[in-house]
Amino acid sequence: MLKEFRDFIAKGNVMDLAVGIIIGAAFTAIVSSLVADLINPIIGLILGGVDFSNMYLVLKGTVADGAGLATARDSGAAVFAYGAFITAVINFLIIAFVVFMLVKGVNRIKDAATKKEAAAPEAPKGPTAEELLAEIRDALKAR
Repeated sequence: MLKEFRDFIAKGNVMDLAVGIIIGAAFTAIVSSLVADLINPIIGLILGGVDFSNMYLVLKGTVADGAGLATARDSGAAVFAYGAFITAVINFLIIAFVVFMLVKGVNRIKDAATKKEAAAPEAPKGPTAEELLAEIRDALKAR
């Protein structure tokens, strides 16, 4: 059973999946930083200084005016954090676009490799075993 498990783990698909998950987790941190540190401030400038990360509505409880989302949550108030949702949607759209571009690039590379293989001339084939035997037979008869 241990050998079967080791063989299963050693298969390429499982290892590829593990590498993909690790890279995906690291990529998520990059995209989160991209959205929080670069895109949201630009969108905020366009919309007049709006900061999505601190946009919320207080559903129940009291929160000091101008308090950030973290402060509102820490105060025990029930908040509707639509700004965090907007940020999550932007994150998703960026990740989806980047994955689309990666898949498109990989498919282009695969297509180019397939076309090269199809366009490569086949090496001339030698005679078959039957043809060689018939040639030997004919040579022996001629003696």
